[in-house]
Amino acid sequence: MLDELRAYENLGTPKYFWELLTQVNGCEDNWSVDDTNQYFFNRIIDGVRIFDGCIQFAEAIGVIKVDSDGCITLDAEFDPLPRSENHLHNKMVEKLFMVLKDDDILQGIFSSENVSYDIIYRSIQIDNAAFSLKYSNFKDLLVSFGFLTPHPDVNIPKYVVNGRYRRLFDQILLPEIKRRKIGINELRKSVEQKQVYGDEAEKFVLGYEKIRLAEHPNLDKIEIISEYDVSAGYDLVSFCENDSTEIDRFVEVKSFSGSPYFYWSRNEVDTARIRRDTYYLYLVDRDKLNDEDYIPLIIQDPYVNILDKPEEWNKRVESYFISHPV
Repeated sequence: MLDELRAYENLGTPKYFWELLTQVNGCEDNWSVDDTNQYFFNRIIDGVRIFDGCIQFAEAIGVIKVDSDGCITLDAEFDPLPRSENHLHNKMVEKLFMVLKDDDILQGIFSSENVSYDIIYRSIQIDNAAFSLKYSNFKDLLVSFGFLTPHPDVNIPKYVVNGRYRRLFDQILLPEIKRRKIGINELRKSVEQKQVYGDEAEKFVLGYEKIRLAEHPNLDKIEIISEYDVSAGYDLVSFCENDSTEIDRFVEVKSFSGSPYFYWSRNEVDTARIRRDTYYLYLVDRDKLNDEDYIPLIIQDPYVNILDKPEEWNKRVESYFISHPV
């Protein structure tokens, strides 16, 4: 759907759609596409003058219906009209992502390569370049509706997901982002099972940290960020002590069964090397997750305490990256 809509300059703004649907809803006779064009001709709404793709967008996501004569009626879900402009605003954003959730272009934009997590501002962020020039009208729509806002740091070329839409993001976009992390050269079933193990272990560690730091005033800042940022090099952010005022524990979670073992990516190793004492490896025995007093194996600064201790940990190379110099 987004591929068809990219031909238009503007897909609409909240105030435009509120006025449009108010006219459609209140018109005693049929309200048509021609009536719409005449009503909005040469007007500036939300700083925009051109509204060439708005009718097409509203019809595509099921807000309105346009018959063969060009007559516009409200979709059943929007009839009667929502009680306020803000209510319509939220309803349209939800409808947009429900309809688009399986759109390949949407999933390409909100892919794990483009989405990350800012631990300072505690926000999901997406690269501006993810939209490219082709889909800048869609980006403008999301900004207009407040789903995306410019990054608080003007030097960072990213947008952040408005906190009020965090639940919507988690329910609709996040499952597809996670599903598409599966590599095309892996056995799908095996990788999906590893993902389940990883999710279980991360949730266990999240609960463990909140119990360990039960007296900390900012428990809500202890959170899993790996769902949003695959390149961070760690899965969870936390505090070392109850009196820590800033995030100072970066936790990579590994799950195992039997004797402790794990796979450590190049990115994770590099992150551990850089963060050193603030980087922690939590090894979680999934056979003991339901044991009431179970404590995971916690290793601080694993770059030193694992890589530099061959007598304690066996290591072997599973693969090489090989290139030929030009």
